[in-house]
Amino acid sequence: MKFPCTGVILAGGMNTRFSGQPKAFISVGGKRIIDHLYSIFNALFEDIILVTNDPHKFLEWDIKIVADLFAVRSSITGIHAGLFYTLNPHAFFAACDTPFLKKELVETIISSIEQGIDVVVPQTQAGFEPLCAVYSKKCLKPIEEQILQNQLTIRKLFKKRRVKKIPEKILRIQDPDLVSFFNINTPQDQEKAEKMFKKLKTKDSSDELGPFD
Repeated sequence: MKFPCTGVILAGGMNTRFSGQPKAFISVGGKRIIDHLYSIFNALFEDIILVTNDPHKFLEWDIKIVADLFAVRSSITGIHAGLFYTLNPHAFFAACDTPFLKKELVETIISSIEQGIDVVVPQTQAGFEPLCAVYSKKCLKPIEEQILQNQLTIRKLFKKRRVKKIPEKILRIQDPDLVSFFNINTPQDQEKAEKMFKKLKTKDSSDELGPFD
C-alpha cells in the first residue's frame, strides 16, 4: 500500500569525516544507506524527493532531486526544501544516515496523520526524533520564518504548530530496540553499525538477545 504522502530523504552534502563522501553512500552490512532508504520509500510513497547539495551523485535513482533554497546548511533547510517541492499536504522525512530505518515504523508514523495535525513525531526517552517525522505543508511558512531569524532548531517549530507525539511504547511495537533512530556521524558510528547489523541478523533467528548497547 502506498500512502498519499511524499517521502523525503535528507541527503545533505559532503561529509568531511568520510573523505568528502556523502553519508548516504556509507555501506552497512554490504548495503548503502541510500539503497536501504530507497527500497522503503519506493514501497510506501508514489512521490519521493531527495534533498541534496550534490545532485549529480544521485542520478541513478528514480526520484525527484532538489536542493536547499537557503544557503544555510542545516537539516531545517532540508525540511523546508522538501515541503516547498512536495505536491502532497504531508511529507515524511528521514535522514540519509539512518541505516536501520524500519518500514513498519515508518508505516506507524504516517498512519498517524490526521486532520488538523501539522507534525507527527516520535518521542522516546532520549527526546523527539524530528528527522524521522511527518510535517504538513502548513509548516512551510513558520519554518521559513525561523530560518530567516537564524533559529535553526526544528524543535522550536513544535511550539508553534499542532503536534502529535508517538510514544515510545507504540514505537517499540514495530522497532523493539529503536534501531530506526540510530544515525552515523563518524567512522566510529559506522563500526558500531556493523556490529549492530550482525546482532540484528542473529536476532532474526532468536528473540532472546537483549537490546543494543
